[in-house]
This record gives sequence, C-alpha cells and structure tokens, in this order.
Amino acid sequence: MKFLIVTGMSGAGKTLATNALEDIGFFCIDNIPAGLLSKLVEFSQQSENPFQKIAIVLDARGGRSADEIMLALANLRERGVDYRVLFLDARDDVLTRRYQETRRRHPLSEPAQSIEQAVRRERAILQPLYAAADYKIDTSLTSTAQLKDRVTSLFTESGADAMRLTVLSFGFKYGIPQEADVVFDVRCLPNPFYVPDLKEKTGMDSEVYDYVMQFQESRELLRRMENLLEYALPLYAREGKSQLTLAIGCTGGKHRSVTFARAIAEYARRIGYHPIEQHRDARRGYSS
Repeated sequence: MKFLIVTGMSGAGKTLATNALEDIGFFCIDNIPAGLLSKLVEFSQQSENPFQKIAIVLDARGGRSADEIMLALANLRERGVDYRVLFLDARDDVLTRRYQETRRRHPLSEPAQSIEQAVRRERAILQPLYAAADYKIDTSLTSTAQLKDRVTSLFTESGADAMRLTVLSFGFKYGIPQEADVVFDVRCLPNPFYVPDLKEKTGMDSEVYDYVMQFQESRELLRRMENLLEYALPLYAREGKSQLTLAIGCTGGKHRSVTFARAIAEYARRIGYHPIEQHRDARRGYSS
C-alpha cells in the first residue's frame, strides 16, 4: 500500500494535484484533521479490500500548528507506515494575487487580517512539512496542464522506486524555479535572440538548436555538464534522493536554455534515466 501526504500552501494547486492523482488510480481524501491521520491509515490497512494507493490532503486547515501536523506524521513513523510527502508551493505574491482574482476567502484569514498576513501565517505553520517533503512543486509559473503532467509523471507506476529526474528550462528574468536542486546558467553562450530569423523561434526548433550547438564553447560546456552529471547523479540516487530537478536558465528561457535542457535530457536517457523534460518559459515574450 502506498501512502502519499499531499500538502502545501492554499492556492498553490492541491486540488489540481489530487485530481491528477485520482486519474492515475489514487484514492484521495481531502482536508482531514491531523489527529485523525493515524486512525484513517489504520482503518485502510485493516480493510478486507485495502486501497493500494491513498493520497491524503493534510494542510493548515486540519492542523492549526506545526507541532500538531508533525506529531501526526511521527505517529505514522512509529507504526512503521511508509509514506511520502508532496508539497505544493508558490510565491507569496502569486498566492495573494490568486485569492484577489478569485475573490475567495483564504482558509486562515481572520477579521481585520489581510490576505498577505494569512499567507505568511500559513507558511509558518507548514514550514516543517516543507522541510520534510520528498517532492516539492513550485506552481508560481506553472500552467494547469504542466502541473497535471508533473504530478502524473512523478507518481505513475513505471520506475516508481527510482529517483525522478526533471530537466527544466527557464528564464532568469522570470525567477529561478524554487524546486531546482541544481542550476546551470547558459547566458554565457551566443544568443539566437539577436538573429532576426531565430528571434521568435525557440530551442524546440531545429534551427535554434543547431545555431546554439554550432559553437565550440556550447559543445564544450555541454560536455562538462555531462561529465558532472555522470558523476553526481548516482551519488544523489545512492543517498536516497527521490526527486532531483536540474534547471537550465538563460535570460528569457526561450532559446539557449531550451536547447541545453533538450540536450541534457537526451544525455540522461542515454545513461539510463527517464527524465521529465519541461520548458517553463519557452512561450513567454520574445527575449531569451
């Protein structure tokens, strides 16, 4: 039986994540009090027809203090329950804007308290869960489709026991992805943005890819990245890292970073990994 604790900031996409989990066979239970977590697990284990995959949403609505939430998880460990934690996050300003746009009430808001204050209070409550999370997804700049794809890729059966590798291109002008474990900066390379015929294309186009990789410095930088990853990836896996995100950035996340993300993902496949390849900012604006 697989137990997944789904948690994170209100407005960061927990509902979308649980919908995606239901689509791949998880039985999902939303918003339970932290004190009932161990009883729910006990019930599911004693059932004559136990569910094989259970996702339980546990957040600040069901545990009004960090101690209460961590005690519930400690009780699971004492029972020998094997579980994983997925944390959905987003920047405070993004969460605030989402609540303002939808005109929804934040679950921790109180009279005479702003949305910003409620967000900060919730983050403080959930900080221990964030630190303990096995999987972290920052949805600040992630579309609904990208989030669903990410969750589905993480928790499908194939390769479930292996380290999940994500290769993510991004633009520094939009911010470094919070979930990044390793960040490569390829702004040192010649920029296709200044080639008129390539400006509005992306690294997914062969013309842009070939332009970037025609330079000796590009090929040499890629070779050195590959050498580093050949050495480092097995070390991460050996230490029990369940999820590793390699982020490759250029200015706008459209040309050079996409090209290198494609190349690194292909290299990872050649050496036995099954990376998730994502391009966060490839369709934004016209700068790279």
